[in-house]
Parts: sequence; C-alpha cells; structure tokens
Amino acid sequence: MKKQILLTVIGGLGLCSAATQTVAGPLKVYLLVGQSNMQGHAHVRTFDHIGMDPKTTPILKAVHNANGTPKVCEDVWISSVDAAVPEGGRHGRLTAGYGASGHGPKIGPELTFGIYMQQHVNEPILLIKTAWGGKSLNTDFRPPSAGPYEFNAQQLENLEKQGKDIAQARIDHAEKTGQYYRLMMAHIEKVLGNIKCIYPAYDAKAGYELAGFVWFQGWNDMVDRGTYPNRGEPGGYTGYSEVLAHFIRDVRKDLAVPKLPFIIGVMGAGGPVAKYGPDQKRYADIHSEFRQSMSAPARLPEFRGNVTAVFTENYWDLQLTELSSRMDKVNVKRDSLGNDKALSAEEKKKLVEDYKAEVFTKEELRILETGISNAAYHYLGSAKILGQIGKAFADALAKMQ
Repeated sequence: MKKQILLTVIGGLGLCSAATQTVAGPLKVYLLVGQSNMQGHAHVRTFDHIGMDPKTTPILKAVHNANGTPKVCEDVWISSVDAAVPEGGRHGRLTAGYGASGHGPKIGPELTFGIYMQQHVNEPILLIKTAWGGKSLNTDFRPPSAGPYEFNAQQLENLEKQGKDIAQARIDHAEKTGQYYRLMMAHIEKVLGNIKCIYPAYDAKAGYELAGFVWFQGWNDMVDRGTYPNRGEPGGYTGYSEVLAHFIRDVRKDLAVPKLPFIIGVMGAGGPVAKYGPDQKRYADIHSEFRQSMSAPARLPEFRGNVTAVFTENYWDLQLTELSSRMDKVNVKRDSLGNDKALSAEEKKKLVEDYKAEVFTKEELRILETGISNAAYHYLGSAKILGQIGKAFADALAKMQ
C-alpha cells in the first residue's frame, strides 16, 4: 500500500549517501518498536559464539564476512532513534552497531531481521526502529484508544499512606502517558516524509508499502506490581492484553494500514519456564502469566491471520544459563576469600583461579566469556540469542504474508 504522510520536520536527517539501486515497485518498510531488548544489548564480541553451535553457524555466516568483520547489507537500510544522536538518530545501510548506545558496538534483533526479511522479499527494504529502554506499555507507549491510565485501589491507598496529593499524582502520570507512542509515530512519520535521505535510490513515484510491524517489549510491565497487583495469578496481566490490542488497532489506524501485519515478540528472558532452575522457580508463575497475556491478542478473532506471537523463550541458550550459574559460585568464593585477612591478594587470586579450574573446563570458560555481554533481562547480551530472535521475527512475518 502506498501512503504519504505529511509532517513538518524540524531539522534534517543528516548526510545522505549516494544512490546505489532502484526498485520497480513500492519500497517495503518494516517498523521495529519496543524497549531495551528491541534496542539490543548484544555486544559484537559475542558474534563468535554464534559459530560455536552448528545449528546457528549459518546465522554467523549471514552477519559476518569471511575475515570476521560485520557485513554491511547492500539492500537493507535503517533509521533508528538514538538518545545519543538526537537529530534524527542513526541511519544508513544495515550492519552491526545499530543496537543500544554505549560500551562498544551492539546489535538487537534488527540485524538478522533485516538480513532474512530482505532474503524473503528479494528486493531492497527499509527498517525504521523506535526503541527506548525502560518503557512500559501501560504508561509510556499507552495508545490513545486505551484511555487514560487509572490508578487502582491499592495504588491510591499507597499514595494516601505516603501523604501524596492524589490529584497532582494523576496530573503527573497523565503527562507521561502515551509520550513514547507519540515519539514513535513522530519518528516514523519523519522518516516516511523524507525516505530519500535514508535510502537514496527511493522512487517517490512508486511510493512505499508499510509491510510489517514488530513489537518487542514487556519487561517494565512484567515487573510492575503496582499496575498489576495480581501479576502471578491467572488473569493478573489481563490489562496488558487489553492495552496491547488497543495499541495494534491504533497503530494501524494512525498509519492508515488496517491489516498491517503485526508480530508480537513475547518476552522470553530466562528461557522456557518448564526448564527453570532452582534460582528461577520463584519467578515461574509471573513469567508464565505474562507471556500468555502478551501473546493473547494474537488469538483474538479480529486479528486472525495478521497478528502472530513469536515466543522468544525458544531461542534462549540454556548452556549459557548453566555456565553463568556456575560462575556465580565462583564469585561467591571470591567474595568469601576477600574477607580473609590472613591471605595475601596473590593467594586469594590463586585460590579463586584454582576453584574456577575445578568448576569449568577451558572450553566452557571460552563459551561463557564469548557468549555473554549483559544481564539475563537483556537476553544475556547474546548475539546468538538475539540473532535467532531477529530471524524468527522475519520468518514469522514472511509466513504470515
């Protein structure tokens, strides 16, 4: 579907590259939206871990050149919001480095999504990524048709106990409500109003087609016991399901694409609940209920055939979890030795290294040190995990289309 959205843009989108290729039909545009895991916290140093598993080795070949450098996609272009680059964010040909800013180049799902989506359609594509860390659906991304955020009885009681002005609290919350929904729409419209600056070979006469939307969010809602006081119980996250359904409807309405294909990337940090270890068991009910509620809109009759839930838990790396758990024991040992004043620093270091050698083989240490670059809630900062997730989003969208 061709659609042109008019928007007054303050400032430019930056320098433009030279044109390289034209496409006969409308340019296919894909929208990637969410919070920190859509931003992506997988450091590029974890790429090598992808090649340690025969199952994922083809993904490493897709993202790496033979000499080990990240590939630059000739036919995939991207515009991504970035707080570190306020004037239009980052844009250009898709490659590694479009993940979250800071502490070295990172990737999110966008890299493999773009690579495999382009293979599915076999023509140039444009990705527009709008993701911000630490944002909720209940407030930050709250869509217009969901109505205002309403404090529940428990929240009102807590505000009273704290001596807060409830009227002012409502006003303060209302100012935040929907802010990132509006920022998302503003960036999308800004790029669509000036595609040629992102993708120089864009043919304005052929126009563009909004071909898919990927939503990858959830952590802030899942841990919000104020908004969801019964979160570990059946139906505890029903409110999330309802607001997400409104979100899908509003996105389609505001972009004038009534059947825009929509992927829900269901929060799966930690892996399948059935395989949780002892340290994870206390979160099992909460995680299970949230995942079911997050995927619920895909089961609504009105969304049949054009909304699909992708359970990202299926791409978790259980070996990394187990190795990380063992490293926690090494850290406990280090901390306990740190309090022993009878030992020198060198003696303490040797005891820790000896214990580590008992707990790990050299190959296990190599896997652990190569595979993880962040915390579990950021999918361990694993390019192997996020690479599989991005590919799964593309495959699900292609299947739906």
